[in-house]
Amino acid sequence: MEKKIEKQLSLPFKHAVGMSIRNIKIRFGRAIIVTMSILLGIAFLMSILTNNALTIALIKGGPENIRILLQKNIESVKTRQIWLVSLSLLVCTVGIINSMLMSVTERSKEIGTMKCLGALDKFVMELFLLESSIHGVLGSLIGGITGTVVMTVVYLFQYKSLILKLFPFAVIGKYLFLSVALGTFLAVVGALYPAFVSARMEPAEAMRREV
Repeated sequence: MEKKIEKQLSLPFKHAVGMSIRNIKIRFGRAIIVTMSILLGIAFLMSILTNNALTIALIKGGPENIRILLQKNIESVKTRQIWLVSLSLLVCTVGIINSMLMSVTERSKEIGTMKCLGALDKFVMELFLLESSIHGVLGSLIGGITGTVVMTVVYLFQYKSLILKLFPFAVIGKYLFLSVALGTFLAVVGALYPAFVSARMEPAEAMRREV
């Protein structure tokens, strides 16, 4: 009997993704808050990485006067950047956890209804983790592109056409991929505890909650 119920509530992956996307659309305001927290953190990270990549490209291939000036500043700047990036990603993760916990509170009756209909803890947890993954991919991708474009524009104003000749496409592409992967990972990690809370919620308790 138990195997039969589990089989009935196991959705194909594409249907689970579709359900997650529908939930994001319904709660678009909450979704924007979660996505923006990831977007801003990854945009800041990517702007720092782009800045470093462009600086190194100028040191390797730029005129001598530019190379000397940049070499003097790069070491002292790197330490400060590491602290700033770490802090921004920590704030980003805390923001995700807070937003997802609020989402659990808002959706307590929905969760209670699903569990009354026989939804397994695993099923409820998967829905929340899928939603956070979508937030992570979209927020990280937009944030990564935004950070790259903003920093490139800054360098264009400062060094003009020289930066286009030396632009490190391969390095920037690698950094963008890593930033999207990191942002998605942080989104999933940030949603683990809220997803666990929602999955362990008793149906009767969830239905009684006031939103």
